[in-house]
Formats: sequence, structure tokens, C-alpha cells
Amino acid sequence: MDYIYNIYLFYRYEWCIAVMKYSLRQLEIFVAISRLGSVTSAADELYLSQSATSSALAEFERQFDLQLFDRLGKSLRINQLGQQLLPRAIELVERAHEIEAFLQGGKSFGSLNIGATLTVGNYLATLIAAKFLQEHPESRIQLRMHNSETIVQQILNHELDLGLIEGDIHHPDIDVQPWIADELVIFCAANHPLANKSHVSMEQLLNQQWILHEKGSGTRETFDRAFQHQHSQLNIRLELEHTEAIKHAVASGLGIGCISRLALGDALQQGSLLAIATPYLRLGRFFYFLWHKQKYQTTGMQEFLALCKRYTADMEQSDLASLSELISRLEDEDNEKR
Repeated sequence: MDYIYNIYLFYRYEWCIAVMKYSLRQLEIFVAISRLGSVTSAADELYLSQSATSSALAEFERQFDLQLFDRLGKSLRINQLGQQLLPRAIELVERAHEIEAFLQGGKSFGSLNIGATLTVGNYLATLIAAKFLQEHPESRIQLRMHNSETIVQQILNHELDLGLIEGDIHHPDIDVQPWIADELVIFCAANHPLANKSHVSMEQLLNQQWILHEKGSGTRETFDRAFQHQHSQLNIRLELEHTEAIKHAVASGLGIGCISRLALGDALQQGSLLAIATPYLRLGRFFYFLWHKQKYQTTGMQEFLALCKRYTADMEQSDLASLSELISRLEDEDNEKR
């Protein structure tokens, strides 16, 4: 029924396009320039000449006597009117691509632009994306890894179809859906003075040197909230972007750190890094899915979300969704299909 409805919409839109004198190609060009910020980049992506791309945009604006971009030298910045049009244009273009894929046999979900935080991306999203492409080889995924703050901004700018992040997000233009629970762990090197202590006080923690994620990350937000009344007393020696870099810095004896238990799994099992028990701190959080409220959910988006949920089903917490566990689940499913 969804495809029948899409075909109905397609012919309805084609009729509107015929009446209103604009084309699907003009909308594709408008969307590409909005996302990339220049005619040259949009032309390269759409395999068009720069002059054809520029002319199509100029004709589109001239037909309706409006301006969708502010010109800043050679770059274009979408204006308020363009921002209002953008989600509608994206929806129409994506519906048209879905119809084309259906008419070609339904083999492809097209291209997905997904943003993931480093923890979610490195330890969950990459493997799930690989499985998605195995199941749908005609599709494409662009997986970008940034901190939560950057991903939220990219969702708001319609640069991403879907975000996978940790930490709470509250924005009126973004839909947020909980995925799986996660927990931060304060940890140290195996030879650190706090290693293997049955009880570590807040005072002892405040006397340590800390290696932490940079501000703007979901991990740092959860950490700062847990230490909100003592934050001014913390001795933050080093701030790093990458989780693995934090683990190496702590292992070398520079200080203690705080990252997701999911990212610490192998190191904790091997004993090279040790968790510090801090039951008095609130370090729990969730991983979330997020997308723009005006974003049309393509079949590809729905399929990717379903795959994420399927491979973390029955797992109460993220560290149970380890790479080895996910790989085992993927292999079991492949064997069943054979």
C-alpha cells in the first residue's frame, strides 16, 4: 500500500510540476546546493556542468520571483525562505527516488546519510551499517562520526537523514527515540593507586588528574552533570576527541578517565584498565536515534532503524551489545538464511 500511495503522490506531484513549471531536477539542484553550500560542489555530486547547475537554480528562482540563497562571494547560504522550502523539496525528491527504485525492482534504498557519535559509531553503528549493505548491496551509506553537538546541528541543517548519539537532546525540531541504555565508567590503569580499592571517595576522585572527552560530546555532558556540584574542583589535565586516545592516555598513567562501559569491554576483561566503583554518581544514560521532525522517513531509514533494534533486542545495556556478540548474532542469522 505504501508504494501505491507513493505512485499516487508521484503522479499528483508530476501534475503539480507540469502546472507550476518547475522540475524535479531543479529541486534536486536546490537540495544539493543547500547541503553543500556551493554550485560547484552540487554540480560535481549531480554529474552536471557548473553552468547548467547555476542556470537551473537561477531559472527556478526567476520563475517564482524569489531568492532562496544569500550570495557570499562564490558561496551560497540558504536563507529563511529556502529553509522553509528545503524539507518539502527533500521529501519530494526522496519519494521520487523511492518510486524509481520500486519500478526498477526494489533492489536499492538509495543513499543514507547517517551521523554517529564516536562511541556509538565505532562500537555499534559501523558493524550494523556493514550488515545493512550486505543485505542491500545496491544501497549506499555515508557514516560520519562527530560529537553529539555537531550531529544535532547537521540534523537541523538537513545534512543527515539519521543521527545515533548518546546523551539527552531536547530540541523542538528534532524527534528523539531511545535505543539502548548505556553507562559511563570511571577507570584507571592497573598500576594506579586507586586500582582494586573497594571504596573510593569523592574527595579521592577530586584529587586525581582527569583525561576526558571534549566539550560538546554526549559523554562529557553526562560526566559534567554527574559532577555538577564539584566541577570547579576537578583537575582536568587533558581533553581528547577520541575514546581510544583517552584509553591510551589513562593506560600510560597520565590520570583517570570516564567513558562508556561499551568502549572499555576488552580492556576490562584483559585487566589492562580497571573500573573504579562510584555508586554515588549518576553515570547512566541512553543511546538515541534522532531525526528532523520535518524529515520524510524513507524506506531505507525505516529498514536501518529496524536493523539497529533487531541486533540489540533483549539487551538491557549497551556493553552487552559487544562487537563479539553482534558478530555472533550476524553469523547466526546468515547461517539460518543458508
